[in-house]
Amino acid sequence: MQQQYEGYKDLADSLKSASALLNLEHKSQLHQDIITICNHLINPSFRIAVFGPFNHGKSTLLNAILGNRTLPIDLIPTTGAAITVKYGSDVRTRIILVDGTEISRSGTEVLQQFAIIDGNRQMRKDVASVEVFCPHPFLETGVELLDLPGTNDRDEQDNLVREQLLSADLVIQLLDARKLMTLGERENLRDWLLDRGIKTVIFVANFLNLLEPDEQKQVQNRLVFVAESFRAELPPGFSNLYRVDALPALRARLKGDVAAANSSGLAAFETALQNIVGILQPNRGSVRLPRVQAIASQIQLSLKAKIDPIALEIKSFDDKENSKIEIKQKAANLIYKGFATSVGELRDWLTLPKLLAKYQADAAVALAENNFKAWQTNTLKKDLTQLQFAAVKWLYQAYEFFQEERPQDLLIPFPSDPQVILPSKPSNTDDLSEPGSIAVGGGIGWLLGGPVGAAVVGSISYLLNKNIQTQDEQLAKESYHQEVAKLCITAIEDYFSRFSSQGLSILNEYEQKAEKVICFEFSQQLLEITNKRENLQQLQNGFNQLLQELEKVKILSNHQPYKEIPKYTNTNKKYSPQPKRVQTSPQKDPGIKQQQENTAKNSETRVKSVSPRPEEVEAKFRDWELNEEIARMKAEMRSPKACRQTSPASQTGKQQNTTQGNKAPNQAKTQTEKDKITRAYSILGLQPNASLVEVKQAYRTLVKKWHPDLFVGKPQLLKQAQEKMYLLNEAYRILSEK
Repeated sequence: MQQQYEGYKDLADSLKSASALLNLEHKSQLHQDIITICNHLINPSFRIAVFGPFNHGKSTLLNAILGNRTLPIDLIPTTGAAITVKYGSDVRTRIILVDGTEISRSGTEVLQQFAIIDGNRQMRKDVASVEVFCPHPFLETGVELLDLPGTNDRDEQDNLVREQLLSADLVIQLLDARKLMTLGERENLRDWLLDRGIKTVIFVANFLNLLEPDEQKQVQNRLVFVAESFRAELPPGFSNLYRVDALPALRARLKGDVAAANSSGLAAFETALQNIVGILQPNRGSVRLPRVQAIASQIQLSLKAKIDPIALEIKSFDDKENSKIEIKQKAANLIYKGFATSVGELRDWLTLPKLLAKYQADAAVALAENNFKAWQTNTLKKDLTQLQFAAVKWLYQAYEFFQEERPQDLLIPFPSDPQVILPSKPSNTDDLSEPGSIAVGGGIGWLLGGPVGAAVVGSISYLLNKNIQTQDEQLAKESYHQEVAKLCITAIEDYFSRFSSQGLSILNEYEQKAEKVICFEFSQQLLEITNKRENLQQLQNGFNQLLQELEKVKILSNHQPYKEIPKYTNTNKKYSPQPKRVQTSPQKDPGIKQQQENTAKNSETRVKSVSPRPEEVEAKFRDWELNEEIARMKAEMRSPKACRQTSPASQTGKQQNTTQGNKAPNQAKTQTEKDKITRAYSILGLQPNASLVEVKQAYRTLVKKWHPDLFVGKPQLLKQAQEKMYLLNEAYRILSEK
């Protein structure tokens, strides 16, 4: 039993904690009920309360059970406090006042001062509790008797009775046989007992001896009907209806008249009462827990009424914050995707095989013609600048979006110019004997002209188209201009090797610095939301704890435990896409010579406009799509503010203020817009009202077909492509904004 009451203590603590979370007023009915039931849960005594309207003989019945005039009785309402009768070795009274003062007296005379109503039929407001101790064997078994003030007299008395009934394990409802079950008694039976889970009730009819025999029979039939209509939860085999003539019973007990006590019904009632208590007392939990269930249900509903609005508000806040973070994460990933792609293209361009394959022939020719500086500026630097800009622009996109660390420019310098020292000319050759030929050697440059110069250029083209590693022995007898061509090729290879090694190293360092730019820091949540989140957590914990304690004592609930609302990401850390850098070795590729075989055509024509490959157009379109997506996300980030600035109400007002005079121009403008939209669909080759996805796909396909870069060197087609692109761009803009 002790273990059972320890479990009830946890339940009581949980009820009190939940009550504290509700911030109930101390005088509120729910707060009073919670305190009462909590105290009752851990009370080891079995309490029997006598309940009924004033002047029904409640105190008289209790005095008859006790065998003396322990409690005050009179012909007018007397009991002005809830008097608890407990076991004691002698009769004494203890009164606790509201201020904590304890008054202890031998006997019960002090009750006349503190426990009866005054001349104005008012209870004393300074009395907190009244206890009477009596040496009765029934009380010695752990039973307490509770004498309550009469109901239907004053509201404050009714409130006291209603509160005390919750702490009674067994209720004796005293009925007046002369006016059986008034409307007020039926209402109290429903509101104060049944609706609060109090069903261990015994009806006792008093004053039946004052009626004529015929009337007694009629009243007895009515009493049976009342008892049967109330489904009391008593042990099987026991009736919930008894007749006791309280005053004759008390007189018989005071005189020791056993026969009179039996005829008054007291003996039969006492026997049944003791047997019922003997059965219910060992399992008081089955009596008390239904009252807990009724109160817990009220607490849970009250907690839910507080929890749900706060949870909804926090979820709305979290959804907005998570949406912003999701947009930022997506933007960071998109920007990094564009940056990584551009860096990858630059890294690929900087690899030595690619540099040699694309530029070695032209660079060697420029070197042979003493025109390397101009070629470097007009060709190599131009391509490098374009690739550098393509990478850096993504970091500026990130800075504009996240406002983190300002990006640095990517600067890859060129190495010193290649140097070639002309070999000594052979004495047995007349290669340089042609008129107008000049040779300058022994330094960082030379000048070749005439047929010999042309021969050197031709040799460069020839040598780069041959696999030098597999040349036969006849190369040892190669001509002077071939030897010079090899020196040019070697010098350019060394130049690009230094350029590739330095460029890739700088690019790797730059990529590491980019991590500080393409990132963002999670925002701090508002103090108000933080406090609400903590309050919500406390409320939910209290609700869940109460639900858990109810389950322990087998009290079922229709409610489910609350799950913690997922918090939006707020770690005070920076989010970055976690780039995976590719470390490219600047060492020479053993297959360089093999990759040089296909460069002859590039060197044959040194001044020629080269059209981009289709994959280059695809890359440009990819960048355009990423830029468009980032711009859309920026608009989404600003949309809440824009919505506040232009509310639907204000727009409605504007529409209502539109006069009849300006309706015609608006209609004409609308028709013009419709015509533009129809024409835009036609330009893209779509049916009217095609989806935005279809519009985007059609635009993408047509751009790949008509991009001007595809028609470089073809003036007529280039002009046609430019005009076509203008129409496509305009059509896409119109359909995207409609």
